[in-house]
Amino acid sequence: MDLDFIKTLVKPAETKIVLLVIDGLGGLPRESDSLTELEAANAPNLDSLAKKGICGLQQPVGPGITPGSGPGHLGVFGYDPVKYKVGRGVLAALGIGFDLQPGDVAARGNFCTIDENGNVLDRRAGRISTEKNKELCEILRDIKLPGVEVFVETVKEHRCLIVLRGENLSGYIIDTDPQEIGKKPLQPQALSSDGTHTAELVSQFLDQVHNVLADQHPANMILLRGFSKKPNWPSMQEAFGFKSAAIAGYPMYRGVSKLIGMDILETGSTIKDEFTTLENHWNDYDFFYLHVKKTDSAGEDGDFDRKVSVIEETDREIPRLLNLNPDVVIVTGDHSTPSLMKAHSWHPVPVLIWSKLCRADKVDCFGERACITGGLGNRLPAIDLMPLALANAKRLEKFGA
Repeated sequence: MDLDFIKTLVKPAETKIVLLVIDGLGGLPRESDSLTELEAANAPNLDSLAKKGICGLQQPVGPGITPGSGPGHLGVFGYDPVKYKVGRGVLAALGIGFDLQPGDVAARGNFCTIDENGNVLDRRAGRISTEKNKELCEILRDIKLPGVEVFVETVKEHRCLIVLRGENLSGYIIDTDPQEIGKKPLQPQALSSDGTHTAELVSQFLDQVHNVLADQHPANMILLRGFSKKPNWPSMQEAFGFKSAAIAGYPMYRGVSKLIGMDILETGSTIKDEFTTLENHWNDYDFFYLHVKKTDSAGEDGDFDRKVSVIEETDREIPRLLNLNPDVVIVTGDHSTPSLMKAHSWHPVPVLIWSKLCRADKVDCFGERACITGGLGNRLPAIDLMPLALANAKRLEKFGA
């Protein structure tokens, strides 16, 4: 659904929408009982919403396409991720409040562990602490490159931000993260001729990183992803006519929210804290995005039981949301992260929509196999969720005479 078309139909209303994104929600069945993480979870409140609402499976980008977190979120926010492309570097920068300037090139870094042959042993360096990250970033700030300023900032845990500032820089550089252990980091390469100079600068930077971190353990190198410049996109206010807020603890998700004009609400680190933030700001906004991260982390770590536990923890907070009397609730993920795969996957993601005007289907529990039979279908484009939310919230005019 095109944003320019939707905004011609948007009308004001005194209604509230909550989008709960349980990161990496979708899974695959384990061998012992053929249940996915969501199906194995004791989640009576989500099951109740599914029974009263309408369910399905949504496709974040397209059939067979494994989305990153940025595209996955843009889809559920109503922005076609194939049209609205942005690298994780920009999202990381905005997420920590870095003052990204026109022309800056940003990349997100992972501190990693490499062996004596330069092969990656751990892409996340054991998920080092944020405090250790700060120590390493301080070391890297001594690196100098000809003709450009270099900024190195802590994001969270093993994640960092690298920004180059200067003339004639390009974001069209391939990632250096091989996405697999046992392989060497990739060499920076330009995706177009105007990126050659920037790729050379990045290569010089990484050579120096290798030298200055050689004696560090476990984080003795960095992998870079998502080279990009800040785009200029329509805000959610412009596209959908509502005042929106994001409740997310991790910088990347705060970044993608800020990019499309959401206010970023300060919140604590737990799921309970996030629902408290929702309660405290309920009267201030029309649309709330609430993000639960640790389902994705557990999936990436291959920890089925921990992912189940996070889903159950989220479920216990659902009554607090419903007590606020929202008009529309959407629950889904930005992508699937099956513990079986220890990675994002292309599998469609369970989704439920509950509203005071919704036409319920026959789904009576929230899980992959139940949702595949739901009224929303089993391949709903993620970008269709926002128009459905607006319609259920009485925020869209009739089209045509």
